[in-house]
Amino acid sequence: MPAGVTELIIAFNIVGAVFTVIAGTLLHFTYDWCGRKKLAGAFSAVNESTWEHLKLLFTPMFAFSILEFLVYGRTLQNFFAVRFLSILLGMAVIVIAFYTYVGIIGKHFLAADIGTLLLGVIVAYWFSASLLPTSRFTAAGINQLGVFGMLLLLACVVFFTFAPPHIPLFKDPVTGRYGRTA
Repeated sequence: MPAGVTELIIAFNIVGAVFTVIAGTLLHFTYDWCGRKKLAGAFSAVNESTWEHLKLLFTPMFAFSILEFLVYGRTLQNFFAVRFLSILLGMAVIVIAFYTYVGIIGKHFLAADIGTLLLGVIVAYWFSASLLPTSRFTAAGINQLGVFGMLLLLACVVFFTFAPPHIPLFKDPVTGRYGRTA
């Protein structure tokens, strides 16, 4: 790996984590701010379901990944594979942390919900910063699978906003509804 690339990766992952937390927090409100438009709903939370809150990590991390790819990602054979796994890991951490603390306490709290987003973002970017400078996930075709995985996840984020499965992950605990209702 060329000199300085590891430091660049670490710096970008720190900036990316801060960006994701700030943008993710704002994405909780953008659907309403934009007049509940379909396009805004595709990428921001349209209700209080756990699935919709996963967009708060996915959308900014996906967007920041595009910037990273343009700056240094093209030089890494594992960029998309690692980034896809990082996003999945961050989303899994949010789901596991949320359902664990709600299962123990019996209800959710705003501060703890914000904490699950922070934890998911930290774990996702730590994983990314740890693996991008390595030769892990560089086997032939793995990076292409990462691209496919990210695009598939993007499609799921958009599709499930408008046609979510009727399972608890997608159910708004406030209204009892699923997906975009307006």
